[in-house]
Amino acid sequence: MSSNTLTAAEASGPQKPAAGFEGDRQDNTLGGAVRGYLDKLRGGDLGALPAVLGIITLGILFTVLRPGTFLTPLNLANLAVQATPIIVLAMGLVFVLLLGEIDLSAGVVSGVCSAVLAQLLVQGGFGWPVAVLAAIVTGAVIGVFTGSLVGMVGIPSFVVTLALFLGWQGVTLRLIGQGGTVPVREPVIRALANENLPLAVGWALAVLVAVGYAVTELWRWRAKRARDLAHQPLVLVVLRVVLMAVVVLGVTAILSQDRALSAAVDLAGIPYAIPLVILLLLVVTFVLSRTSFGRHMYAVGGNAEAARRAGINVTRIRVMAFVISSSLAAISGILATSRLSSVTPDAGAGNTLLYAVGAAVIGGTSLFGGRGRARDALLGGLVIAIIANGLGLLGVAAYLNFVITGGVLLLAASVDALARRRAATAR
Repeated sequence: MSSNTLTAAEASGPQKPAAGFEGDRQDNTLGGAVRGYLDKLRGGDLGALPAVLGIITLGILFTVLRPGTFLTPLNLANLAVQATPIIVLAMGLVFVLLLGEIDLSAGVVSGVCSAVLAQLLVQGGFGWPVAVLAAIVTGAVIGVFTGSLVGMVGIPSFVVTLALFLGWQGVTLRLIGQGGTVPVREPVIRALANENLPLAVGWALAVLVAVGYAVTELWRWRAKRARDLAHQPLVLVVLRVVLMAVVVLGVTAILSQDRALSAAVDLAGIPYAIPLVILLLLVVTFVLSRTSFGRHMYAVGGNAEAARRAGINVTRIRVMAFVISSSLAAISGILATSRLSSVTPDAGAGNTLLYAVGAAVIGGTSLFGGRGRARDALLGGLVIAIIANGLGLLGVAAYLNFVITGGVLLLAASVDALARRRAATAR
């Protein structure tokens, strides 16, 4: 049969080069890589470009408007800590959005889990490991319940999570008590957002991240080149490695400065919450890009029926997406509890969910499913945090904060819709 196929191919005249050979080698030069990236942009695949441009633009704007405040080590540290709960919550929502679903209850789920944490610490007298584990398990169980209603029963995720958005607020209110506040004084929990790594440890972790990223990128480039697969030019890989090292070491240098307002207090180092977020980012990135589960997530998000016919258990993927979303919501609630050192009946309610969805979408995750990465949560979360932080420094009225943030989210959703239409037209 192979002989007949070859004869037919030869009879049809000159053939296009197979993928991975001559046609792909064009991208192995710097010019080819640039042309390929421009073709992706023209095809509607903007990736993280809008979020990166947003961070740069907002950073410049607020630096000009508040030159003596915005770029200070104290404000940058506060900005990073403020962003961590939203970033972690958005990481979980990326899994749900990848499937074209929505989880409107994620914010209040973080509130329920933080209430469980607080009650076990304060009322139950348990240690922080038991309380943290119980909070995360609570999130996972909630995720199983939500995912089962969506994946097994077949109720639209919008309806399910809207109902649970209301219901879980009642659970939090029952746990905390109306008008009450549960203070959390556990040193380990409070340290996440209020304490810093020793300077030597912070620098060691920064160097480890920079070197680890460099080794990983260069190893991947060498492996692709050895197998004659399409790969980026070495100069581009090196530039990316250098840029990452500059960002990581630069942020570490800024946060290592003494940012205390009083000379009697020593306040320097990387907040504990930042390495935790980086660790979660690495884990989520690995799951989505290097595991069969991650590939199945993209397949189901791209075309659920085709994925089902390919043998993928679509129901299991849907349930697991909500389990991961709720589990990360629990960690987000723990970080929020650490920052506030307390839990209130409205924990996780209000704009928490909207900011998290906005972070994922602004970062590049599609609302229509099939496209998104863990880094989208990080980049989009920074955009949301910069807007809130910068407007706060400017003393802008609260209503303008809502209007501007909503406008940015609407712009991101519009870009996503237009990019999707452009991609469909290009095909």
